[in-house]
This record gives sequence, structure tokens and C-alpha cells, in this order.
Amino acid sequence: MLRLDTPETLMAAALVLLLGRLLLARTRILRTYTIPEPVVGGLLVALLVFALRSILRIEVQFDPTLQTPLMLAFFATIGLNADLASLKAGGRALIVFLCAVVGLLVMQDALGIGLAWALGQDRLLGLLGASVTLSGGHGTGAAWAKVFAERHGLASATEIALACATFGLILGGLIGGPVARFLITRHRLAPAPETGVVDTTGFEQPKAVRPITVEAVIETVALIAVCLAVGAVLSSWLSGTAFELPTFVCVLFVGVVLRNGLALPGWYQPFELAVSLLGNVSLALFLATALMSLRLWDLASLALPLLAILVVQALAMAAYAIFITFRVMGRNYDAAVLAAGHCGFGLGATPTAIANMQAITERFGPSHLAFLVVPMVGAFFIDIANAIVIKLFLLLPIYG
Repeated sequence: MLRLDTPETLMAAALVLLLGRLLLARTRILRTYTIPEPVVGGLLVALLVFALRSILRIEVQFDPTLQTPLMLAFFATIGLNADLASLKAGGRALIVFLCAVVGLLVMQDALGIGLAWALGQDRLLGLLGASVTLSGGHGTGAAWAKVFAERHGLASATEIALACATFGLILGGLIGGPVARFLITRHRLAPAPETGVVDTTGFEQPKAVRPITVEAVIETVALIAVCLAVGAVLSSWLSGTAFELPTFVCVLFVGVVLRNGLALPGWYQPFELAVSLLGNVSLALFLATALMSLRLWDLASLALPLLAILVVQALAMAAYAIFITFRVMGRNYDAAVLAAGHCGFGLGATPTAIANMQAITERFGPSHLAFLVVPMVGAFFIDIANAIVIKLFLLLPIYG
């Protein structure tokens, strides 16, 4: 057993990002399909760890201490960047995209249950291989797995949920770029010409040089810390109630309230450049630590019926993004970038969606609408909608 402590894991995550950047610079096929840097480096390290375990019987264990705080810090910065006045600019597009997201949740659950029935498996297994873990991610998957095990008697529900969420995280980062590239090249799409000064989010230009001060960074760190602390308390209060939400949703909500509550009377305006800088750092390091820590042997041990369900779900996600999301969002360049983002959190998580869109816009051009709509829908509204859809499917008398 080779155990890396917190500083060593942080060092490994930074090296993973540098490795991903190097491989993208030197590998044409990775650039062609716009695979995000953390996905490239993280998967390579995960494969190396898998090989060491399988061939040399050496197990590498990374310290998970930083992973959750980095994820929560990222969601806190989304909330702190969410100016409700500017969100009105999303208007109809935000509502239409949310409807497309809800449609995917219903399709995933219906498809998962149908495939489980066709393969002679427990319908709950199909539900775990659907929106519970794919659109829900590791946190939502683990929470519902506990319910399935305790109330419905599904054996190994937690292990199944984590393996499904891991599979989705990988595929979400791999198919988003190719889907958007296919749509952009097939329909000969290009960003709309910019007229005048356009407000951009910090996540839209992760590699831009940002003039910030030490004071701004300290103030932003303080705001993020408040979001994490209050969000954790709020999540604890809601735990076990009908309004229970994942901690990261509570953290994001606190960030939105904090940013707009302080700005409304004119007391304080967060320095958006510092917020976006720290958000992008948290995003990159979180994805690197999450992907390099993947237990690929858990995926290798998945039963064939569950693996078949997940493969079909991945193909269905790609088809849904191309034929539904892209079309209802306007069949233009913004719609193609939104499709890439939808693949990211429809199979994996909101950080994967942001990374997908960053890879696309860095190569093909900006999409202000996508970076306005996806973070709020993918990080906040989707969890509320997913909880409602899952509970409705659980009311069906088809389990066992």
C-alpha cells in the first residue's frame, strides 16, 4: 500500500493538470475532440494506478481530505458570481433548458427501469443506473443508495451507486466535446459576432490573465469560507426532512444570497475576477483529484447487466443532447455548447459540464449564454427536479 498524504495528493493533482496540458498540446486527437485537461491527465493516472494494482499488487491511495472542500469551494464561487439581475438575461433560454434537463431525467429513469426489467434485474438496479447517479452524481447516488438499501432491501446499493456515478463521471467528460464538435462542424456553426461590451463569467475564460490584489483574494477566501460553513449548517438542518438537499446545493444557495444580499443595499460587491480565479483553481484541482482517485477496478467488477444499462444510458445521453437539447435551444452555436454542458452534468457532474464547455469555447469561440445558464441549472435546479422525478418513479408499483 502506497498512501499519499494531503500535501502529496495536492502535488499529484497539480502534476495531473500539467500532464493533461502537455498531452493536449502534443496529441492531435485529444485536441480534435476537445477533451478537458483534467480528464486527460486524471484518467491516465487512474489507469496507471489500476495497472499497478492489477499487475504489481501495489495499491495507491490518495488522501481524499481536499476533494470535498474543493468541490464545495467551486460551487460557492458559482453562487458568488450569480448576479440575479444578470440572470434575467437568461430568461426564456434558462426555462427551456431546464425543461430539457427534466426531460432527460424522466428518460434516464424510464430507460433504466425498462432495461432492468428486460434483463431480469431488480427495477431499483435500473433506477440506480439512471438519474440517481448519472444526473445526481456521487453525493446524490450515495444518499439514495442508503434509502434503497434500508427501505427496499437492495443489496450492495452503495457500492453500485458509487460505481455507476464513477462510470458517468468518466463518460460525461469524454462525450461532451465530441458531441459539440459534431454539431458545430455538421451545421457549420460559429459564435455570434459581439457588439459592444459583453459581460462574461469568470468560468468562460479560465486562462485569462486577471489583475487582482492580495486584499481581493483574502476577501474572496472569507466569502467562500462563509458559504461553506453556513451551507454545512443549512444542509444539517434540512437533513431528514422533505426539503433535504446535498451540501453543495446549500453552499451554492448561500453564495447567491450572500452576493445579492450584500449588493442590494450597496454595502459590498464581490470582486468577480478574484471569485472566478479561485473558482477555476478549485474546479481544476477538484476534477484532477476526483479523476486520478477513480477506483477503476470497481467498474471492472460491475455485473454485465448493469454495465449494459450504463452503456445504453451514455449513448442515450449523446443522442438526447444532439436531437433534443441542441434543437430546443435554437440549433445555433450556443445550443451546441449547451449540449456539451448537458452531457457533462447529465452523466457526471456540474464541474465536468463547465470543463466541457471551457474546452469547446477555448477552441471555437465564446458562448456567454451557455456559461450563464448551465452553472445555475446544473448545480441547483437539477437536484430539486431530480429528487421530485425519483420520488415519482418510486411510487410506481413495479419494484422487486
